Amino acid sequence: MVKSMTGFGRYEAVDDTRHMIVEIKSVNHRYCEISTKLPKKLYCFDSYIRQLVKQYCDRGKIDIFITYTDDAAGTGNIKYNPELAKEYTMYLNRLKEDTGINDEISLGLLARMPEVITLSDESEDPEQLKDLLTEAVTKALENFVEARRTEGEHLKNNIFDKISSLENILSGIEKRFPEMMADYRTKLENKLKEVIEDTKVSEQTIAAELIIYADKICVDEETVRLRAHFNNVRDTLDKGENVGRRLDFLAQEMNREANTILSKANDITVSNIAIDIKTEIEKIREQIQNIE
Repeated sequence: MVKSMTGFGRYEAVDDTRHMIVEIKSVNHRYCEISTKLPKKLYCFDSYIRQLVKQYCDRGKIDIFITYTDDAAGTGNIKYNPELAKEYTMYLNRLKEDTGINDEISLGLLARMPEVITLSDESEDPEQLKDLLTEAVTKALENFVEARRTEGEHLKNNIFDKISSLENILSGIEKRFPEMMADYRTKLENKLKEVIEDTKVSEQTIAAELIIYADKICVDEETVRLRAHFNNVRDTLDKGENVGRRLDFLAQEMNREANTILSKANDITVSNIAIDIKTEIEKIREQIQNIE
């Protein structure tokens, strides 16, 4: 199934005391670029999260936002370091003697000294935290991929419609070519009669001129290749997964054929049709840029 590079996914994982919210969004990008915004407690899982994302996505600029709260995290252990407190007191008294500043050493001052009194959270089992994270990220990714597939189907149908429109437009050029040759033959006969009065122009001379003219303006090869590219685009879209790069190449090839037709055009009708073809191909290219 075709996937868009634009999508959004969200999931909330909750257990007895913990609550984790994962949100994933993405936009177009040539490669797979992942950025994460995590709470401090989840920094150590950054690489693991990226590995999970790469199992689901190949292209796109993907942003991941995770929030995490733990109601049990407020409980902790207070630790007092008496040896460090004594050492701070000793150096503070020496500082008083050396500077001559007579100031009392308060308990508040000592308590604020680094590492004298510390509060440490109760350690959380990293495996349990990883299990909750895996559940939340995986479910969010599944929702994210489903949104991309839904958008991808819309893109696929839109491109199919545009390909059908292109085939109808191209038929106008194929229909116009015989008319161009008939118009040119009439103009050529009139021109030759003006130049060579009272002389019958041979059919062989006219045929030779028509062959030269037809060779200059003939776009049969281009129209055949364009129709082949149209079918190739359809087949590629039907195959599904990870077809964006191939479709982009096909769009370039279609545009190349349209440019050739436009350069050969010696008729205002054909020129206008070729411009319409280029316009539709450009619309297809814009849609293709969204496909993974």
